[in-house]
Amino acid sequence: MRKGMLEYCILLLLQRAPAYSADIIKQLEQADLIVVEGTLYPLLTRLKNSGYIGYEWQESLYGPPRKYYNLTEKGKEFLSVLDQSWTNLEKTVNILRNTNPNN
Repeated sequence: MRKGMLEYCILLLLQRAPAYSADIIKQLEQADLIVVEGTLYPLLTRLKNSGYIGYEWQESLYGPPRKYYNLTEKGKEFLSVLDQSWTNLEKTVNILRNTNPNN
């Protein structure tokens, strides 16, 4: 479940703007979702191999060029499906949380 949520969160971040892997980790940490590089890179590779994200190299002032990931058109379509799934799941969980078992 966490893997699927993490993929969803990464796509949400890349929907905003292309991002460098360290920036992705930082933004996830700011949202209280702790992720290490050893978890992030395989997910990015899987998302790239699925055609949901791409990347481009950008020069860096502080060292070698950096790989900036971006959301592809296929990724935008997949994110739309994930958004709908999240909405449905949220609705279901809220119904179950708010149901009084004595009724």
